[in-house]
Amino acid sequence: MIKIGVLGLQGAVREHIRSIEANGVEGIVVKRTEQLDELDGLIIPGGESTTMRRLIDKYHFFEPLKQFAEAGKPIFGTCAGLILLATRIQGQDSNHLALMDMTVERNAFGRQRESFEVELDISGVADGYEAVFIRAPYIVDVGEGTNVLATYQSKIVAAQQGNFLACAFHPELTDDHRLTGHFVKMVEESKKSLASS
Repeated sequence: MIKIGVLGLQGAVREHIRSIEANGVEGIVVKRTEQLDELDGLIIPGGESTTMRRLIDKYHFFEPLKQFAEAGKPIFGTCAGLILLATRIQGQDSNHLALMDMTVERNAFGRQRESFEVELDISGVADGYEAVFIRAPYIVDVGEGTNVLATYQSKIVAAQQGNFLACAFHPELTDDHRLTGHFVKMVEESKKSLASS
């Protein structure tokens, strides 16, 4: 059976587990690095990216997460998770995991009180998807190998590159599990591909 973990250092971890399970797959809260070995895919949830990076370093997740990605296993970054995946962060000289070829801007849609919900069309995934934006970043630009899946007000809010998926909103906060379902399919295909290689 497919097993997908949710990095359990900060953020709406239980809600992601619920969305994974709604797609008929086992969800595991990841609090120790050795748990990564048993997973086929991983979600890095929202939260506060600087705090999450601090916790990743504190609990020695940085290199194991890089190795997980290098092994070809899919990672889905949502909101702060998207920032952690990006190779470039607007206004900063440093980045975090630097796995997806894209530039992001933190808190780009405003502060907490500017949070909003909107219906999005996500290319190849869902039309009329209910997206919840909370202190959300957006993607300023992407590299050649990164596909834009959704935009809002001409800003990129969802993208995919190989085994990486990222969105600026919170797919775990509604009962619409289609985007998580898309990630589950990525994980299933990756597992088959890795098993045959």
